[in-house]
Amino acid sequence: MSEQSSVTVEIPPVLSLSRSGGWGWGFVGVAAFSFTVPFTRVALGDLSPLFIGSGRAVVAALLAAAALALTRQRLPTPRQWARLAVVAGGVVIGFPLLTSYALTTASATHGAVVIALLPAATAVMAVLRAKERPARSFWAFAALGAVAAVVFAGLHSGGVDRLQWSDLLLFGAVVAAAVGYAEGGMLSRELGSWQTVSWALVLASPLMIALTAVSIAQQPPQASGTAWAAFGYLGVVSMFLGFFAWYRGLAIGPMASVSQIQLIQPVMTILWAALILGEPLTWPTVVGGAVVILCAGLAVRTRLDRKAG
Repeated sequence: MSEQSSVTVEIPPVLSLSRSGGWGWGFVGVAAFSFTVPFTRVALGDLSPLFIGSGRAVVAALLAAAALALTRQRLPTPRQWARLAVVAGGVVIGFPLLTSYALTTASATHGAVVIALLPAATAVMAVLRAKERPARSFWAFAALGAVAAVVFAGLHSGGVDRLQWSDLLLFGAVVAAAVGYAEGGMLSRELGSWQTVSWALVLASPLMIALTAVSIAQQPPQASGTAWAAFGYLGVVSMFLGFFAWYRGLAIGPMASVSQIQLIQPVMTILWAALILGEPLTWPTVVGGAVVILCAGLAVRTRLDRKAG
């Protein structure tokens, strides 16, 4: 194949589904991610935050390397490697490590308070990166949904006006994830959804292996079967399989609109926290969850109506 012909296929049309499939794939990804905070709390009962934040990335990187090798994926271009570094910095390094340390003191429901801001942050990054232009009503519903998510989740955290160091770590995690989501969604249109997260994991693996070795030297991991199972979920699903669906949904897009499906995530997270961790579940949570889901639906419908018009 000539040099010229290779250039013509550098960005293949890896997605053939209709755009309406973006919200379905996005929901699958959100459902997978909704267990991340409760299972992190479970794993932290026996394992160190450094081991959890870095070790889960190592597990996912091993799976990613195997998948890439077995399917003989071509190497990304130098420019794509640079963009993959942004993805890795956000979702492989930043979000896992920051949330692991934050959740050593913050409850799962309190973590959902701050992480509820992620949809709005992702929408902003999508507008900046993908140059999408949602309607004003979309922004109104998205902002209302973010406020509703924070308020209803705050009912379980003693108020959202008491910032602690764990809150600052969670805010940092939100920014890191939003950047990684937006860049990963764009890059998935070129490399494919699972290929994007796989290459990002492989790129970050030397650093994460080193951090895992440091954590083992500091505190050799000794945990119950439950803690190891939670850690396994974080490595296999939260860091790997969940991104297959999530990045596919973002790639199909519209990215700013699909990101609003995450408004449902704090609702699901608090439900799992109640079932798994025994954290309180009250009627205000149920009512607040219904409001959040309604706002997410209105934001998505607004974008659909605009596209149809």
